[in-house]
Order: sequence, then C-alpha cells, then structure tokens
Amino acid sequence: MPKPPKPRKNLEDRHNPGIEGRREHRPGPGRVRAASSPGGSAPRAERRLWGEGWESGAAPHPHSSRVSALRPCGVVGAWVGMGVCQRTRAPWKERSQLERAALGFRKGGSGMFANGWNQTVPMEEAGSMAALLLLPLLLLLPLLLLKLHLWPQLRWLPADLAFAVRALCCKRALRARALAAAAADPEGPEGGCSLAWRLAELAQQRPAHTFLIHGSRRFSYSEAERESNRAARAFLRALGWDWGPDGGDSGEGSAGEGERAAPGAGDAAAGSGAEFAGGDGAARGGGAAAPLSPGATVALLLPAGPEFLWLWFGLAKAGLRTAFVPTALRRGPLLHCLRSCGAGALVLAPEFLESLEPDLPALRAMGLHLWAAGPGTHPAGISDLLAEVSAEVDGPVPGYLSSPQSITDTCLYIFTSGTTGLPKAARISHLKILQCQGFYQLCGVHQEDVIYLALPLYHMSGSLLGIVGCMGIGATVVLKSKFSAGQFWEDCQQHRVTVFQYIGELCRYLVNQPPSKAERGHKVRLAVGSGLRPDTWERFVRRFGPLQVLETYGLTEGNVATINYTGQRGAVGRASWLYKHIFPFSLIRYDVTTGEPIRDPRGHCMATSPGEPGLLVAPVSQQSPFLGYAGGPELAQGKLLKDVFRPGDVFFNTGDLLVCDDQGFLRFHDRTGDTFRWKGENVATTEVAEVFEALDFLQEVNVYGVTVPGHEGRAGMAALVLRPPHSLDLMQLYTHVSENLPPYAWPRFLRLQESLATTETFKQQKVRMANEGFDPSTLSDPLYVLDQAVGAYLPLTTARYSALLAGNLRI
Repeated sequence: MPKPPKPRKNLEDRHNPGIEGRREHRPGPGRVRAASSPGGSAPRAERRLWGEGWESGAAPHPHSSRVSALRPCGVVGAWVGMGVCQRTRAPWKERSQLERAALGFRKGGSGMFANGWNQTVPMEEAGSMAALLLLPLLLLLPLLLLKLHLWPQLRWLPADLAFAVRALCCKRALRARALAAAAADPEGPEGGCSLAWRLAELAQQRPAHTFLIHGSRRFSYSEAERESNRAARAFLRALGWDWGPDGGDSGEGSAGEGERAAPGAGDAAAGSGAEFAGGDGAARGGGAAAPLSPGATVALLLPAGPEFLWLWFGLAKAGLRTAFVPTALRRGPLLHCLRSCGAGALVLAPEFLESLEPDLPALRAMGLHLWAAGPGTHPAGISDLLAEVSAEVDGPVPGYLSSPQSITDTCLYIFTSGTTGLPKAARISHLKILQCQGFYQLCGVHQEDVIYLALPLYHMSGSLLGIVGCMGIGATVVLKSKFSAGQFWEDCQQHRVTVFQYIGELCRYLVNQPPSKAERGHKVRLAVGSGLRPDTWERFVRRFGPLQVLETYGLTEGNVATINYTGQRGAVGRASWLYKHIFPFSLIRYDVTTGEPIRDPRGHCMATSPGEPGLLVAPVSQQSPFLGYAGGPELAQGKLLKDVFRPGDVFFNTGDLLVCDDQGFLRFHDRTGDTFRWKGENVATTEVAEVFEALDFLQEVNVYGVTVPGHEGRAGMAALVLRPPHSLDLMQLYTHVSENLPPYAWPRFLRLQESLATTETFKQQKVRMANEGFDPSTLSDPLYVLDQAVGAYLPLTTARYSALLAGNLRI
C-alpha cells in the first residue's frame, strides 16, 4: 500500500531546514527586510544612498537571502535598482511524492512519469501524451498573437531578450557600485559620490590603462585620479582649508611621479585625517575671506580637453557643484546662465578672455571669483587656476567631502541648447551620473574598445554619455576639441578607434567629404549617437561600412531614453513590452493646434494607435524623477502632465512627437513646437525635409513654418544648401515636391543659403529662421515663392512680395 504523501511545508520553511514553526515577518510592498536585521534597522549603505526618508518606502531595502527585491531607480534608464526574484531549489528529500512525480522522478527509478501512485509509463509514451495535449495550445497561440497584433514583433524577440539580459546585468552592476560607494569608509578616499568612487576604483583596477588621448597627450586612469586630486585640493584651499606648505602629507610628500598610494594606506590615511580633521571649522589662512563657500557652484567655460575633466572631477571630489556653460555664450545669455545656476566662480579659457572683456565688469559686479585655466597675461583679479592646481599634492581626499545626503541631490548643471529661447540650467543628480555609467555597456561596448569623441563637453552627450559612459566600462576615449570631417578617418586609423559617438549632422559632414584612402582602412565597428536622418544613415553605412549604427533618443533633463539595439534604419528605439517594462513610457494623442494632449470624457489621455504620431511621456517617481531647472519652478511649466491615465499620476512631457509602427519600432516625428498647421492640416517639418533631401543637388535642408499676413496657421518655408557643384533646379524641385507631398505640405517659400544656422550642438535653428521671415527687403539670401497659378517656384521680388500681402498672389 503506497504511503500517503507528506503534508507540504511552507515554501520558505522547506528551503530552510530547522526553522519550522517560525515565520519571518513579511514586509509590505516596496519593503523587504534583510534577514540579518530582524529589527528592521536600515543598513548604513542604503541609508546613505537614498537619504533618511527611505524607511517609509522611498527607497529599496537590501535583498534577503531568499528574495532579491531591488527596486528601480532610473532616470536615463530604470535599470539601476531593478532586481530579479530568486527562489532556492528545495532539497530532493523534502519534496512531496506528487511534486517528485511531476518532475518525472521516483525513488528507485528515473525517466518515469507518475501514473497514479504505483504505476508508471515509459518516458516516450508520456512525452507523446504531453505533445498531444500541448498541440491545441500551440495551434491557438498564433491566432492569439495575431488577435493581439503581436505577431510582427516576434521576429525581434531574440534581440529584445538579449537586450533585456544586458540591461539586467547593467542594473545589477550599477546598483552594486552605488551601494559600495555608500558603504565605504567616509574618512577614506573610497567613499563619496559615484563619480569619485568610480574613478578611484579604476585607478586601482586598471592603473596603467589609457583613459584619455588628446592630441599627443595620453593619460592613464591612475594619472587621471592624481590630476583630479590636485584639482580637488586647489578648490578645497579656495574654500578656506589650510594644511600647510607640504600639503599635509605627514612628511611623506606627494605621490607625484610615483604610483598613487593605495586608498587607506599609511600616508594617505594619515594625510587625509590631518588635513581635514577640522571639518567646517578648518582654519582659514591669514584670516582672508575664502573665494568659495561650502556647496558653491563653479561654472566652467572651457573647450573640450583634459583640463576640463580634471577640474570637473576635482569639483565633484570637493563636494562642489559644477555648471557647464556653452562656450559660444557672451553678453546677456552668458550672464543669464551664471545667474540662473547661482554660480559663485567662473573658470574660463585664456583664449576666451579677449571676447569676454566687455563682460568682465558685469561678471565682477555679480561677485564671481574669476579664474583662467592656463598661463598668460590676465586682467587684474584673474589668477591662473592651473598653476594653483599644479602646486598641490596628488594624494586622495576623504570621501565624506563629496558624499551626498541623497543620491537624487543635484551635483551638476547642464544648459539646454536654447533653440526656443534662453538656455535653462537642467539639474543633474548623482543618480543620473550613476546611470550614465551604464550607457556604453547597454550599447555593447567593451573595456578594450577605443571611443572617438568630438562633441562639446558642456553637452550631455559629450560629458555624461561620452566621458562617464567610458568610465563605466573602463575603456579609452580619444577626445577632440573640435570635430574635423577631413581629419576624422585619419584619427581613427592612428588611434585604432572602434566606436564613434555622433550627434546631429556629424555623419552628414562625413558623407559629404570627398573619398579618401583612410575611410576604407579603419577599424570602426559601431557608431552611437542621436539625430541621424534616414537618408544620411543609408549613405553612411553604404560608404563606410561594414559597421553598425546604434541610434538613441534622450533629453538632458528627461527621465526616459530609447535605444535602437536592433539597428533598424530610421528608428530611434523599440517599444517592445520587455523594453517598456524596464524603461516605462507611453505615446499619447496630441493636438497640435491647442498644444495640449487630447483627453477622453473622463479627463484622461489616450494612447496612440500604430502609425499615429503621439507625444512621448514617461511616468515620474522617486526612482525616475524630473528635477526641473535651476532658477524657479515656473521654468518647468508644461513639463509635467497630471492625471494622464489615472487620477494622481504624473508624467514627464518630452515635447517630442514619435511614431510607433506595427513592429514596435519608434521613429522620431517632430518637435511639438516645430510641427505647424496649414490649410487645416498638420505639417511635420522632418517629413518635408526628408522629401527634399532625396534630391541629389541639395546637401542640407531646414524646414519651418512662417506667419503670412491674411492667412491662418503657418506656411512652410525651406532653407536650402546646394551640394557642390550642382545648381538649383526649380522645375525639378517643384515636380519632386508635388509628386511626393500632399499640397498642404508643399513649402510656400524657399531660401537659398551658403550654410544652415545651427546651435553649438549642431541643431538646426528653426525659431530664429522663422522669426526672420521672408521679406526680400530685409534678407540678402535668394528667395523664392510658390505660385499656384503658374505651378512653379518663382523668385520672390519686391513686387511679388507686395502682391502676396495684397492677396493677389495665390500660394
């Protein structure tokens, strides 16, 4: 007679022999109490990572030995704090007979399925029976997928799964770094913010590996650590710290030309303890007022170069905020940026002094302390910061100086491009710095890759994605102060570049260059960036391949990002259910006329259908925050949408319109401010520009809307740049436009230019061009107008302009 099955134990008890009768307290949602702390006391690392409010569910708790419940904490990506639930397999003897039978095992035999309690059937027969049972389900599955419109997306399922695994590995690695930095000894150099901690870690793990190549200069990770330590000490001295002429190295001297002392080693530990024991009450040399105050913001007005990085890293180690100021700003816009971020000091390049001379009185009136980053003849009151830095020792500084109260604290200001007005200072948190360390890991870049970076460091793509992303994997970056299309492929060959980071029109500049031998002998395998138009994409890959283009989408201040990890041309990402589970976002219907989302009778927004342009929004939470801008909450007006899908929810408004096709690919459609209405129809500037760019005699096109007196909405206007040695063929242009665009999308005006107006980050100036209008008496460029009666583009003379205003010229 068979023995009855034993009663099943609680899963947790079966996995932990000897604890029967004891039940561990089960915390509520979002709170998992570590088994090692039954009282629920917060581990120091978690408390230091998220601040003091985490016990109320504001931050993740450490995982227990049985369940890992790491919560997401993402801005650029929500993958930093996500985790995987793990379930320990119970020992064989503790499984019930039914459980063992279901697994196909039985004591004293193998390869059997249970049939009742005593009888068994061969494995082959059992497999056939199971197949017959599963066959109807397998037949119904395609029908279900077709009904759910998921079948076209299954083609990309392997790529979706591969990226999800990569994102999971990235999440866990970044979370481990954050916890390690928070748990480190605050008196030692290992602690502090994630940026300082990561640089110190790389200096230990890969001290001799090349971090930075700039011209003929090369810097290893250990050299970068020492240079940033010197900069940190110089800024600390500016804060009023005074540790004597020898730098407080306890007589040991500087590590200087030798190897960096190991964190926590004798001289470093003694030096740090002696130098900074005073805390906020440290002596101030000579009783003079310190140039900086604790928590001050220091603005950097510098070109891309090693000194930019050492000063940035040094400010982070000293616990000071940094503001990246665009190098082209002068006069009013420059003063506006410095006021908005509350800068207490400005570090500028010596080559900028001449152009900044008219601004110096206003800068001094603001109370700014001025430094020049290099030698030369400087005006009174401006000292050479690099000379002060070189005079400091290169020993590490304590981690507590840069350790934030919360990982969401602001540590950096990056200014928006200012295409629609004055630049705004976007707040960048320690959390976002941490997340950007995973950028290149998500892109499939490795430690031994060499990354070519020719972007401005004051832009997020250059500093956070390029430099911090490179530090995230411990790779090498070739930094160029200015992009040169003619020198690009020679640089790639010289430095054995394998990865190229682009933005805007850089790839277009390359394909417009005459052919060269260097472009075929390179080792570049991957181009990563944003803003690559489909027509340029095709030409770029065909000419310079084989290489992969990985297009991305993101905003400096945003909490959402997309990555086209499949390489589908023209797409900026995918909206697969796996991706949206890791990086949540939605596309909602948007009214171009009112400039507001379309809501249903209940007041909620409505999701778009495949192929329908929609506004990209992303949920805002403590783990995926929107920190806004410095200077006042009114600057963020319109960036947050409430009650989007349910009462009380809050979403970040990207201001961008995207389209998701039936396969789940996302394509950029237009900016909400760039799309305009004409003849009662919406006109997307990007779609019109793509049609124009198909003409072989056009090199660049900028489409925008202009106001025409006596007409509602805005009429389309296109600024054109010819491709040498071609000339403008108005008849071919009109035929091409009329065949490929609906009548309402035909540009009514053309403006021929030598080059297009762009921002410092290569974004087209649409607002400025629209404000300049189409008056031939104020513009020197050749202008043309569409005459509907003639069916052609004609030169816009003063007479035709007057006829248009009088209503006698039909456009």
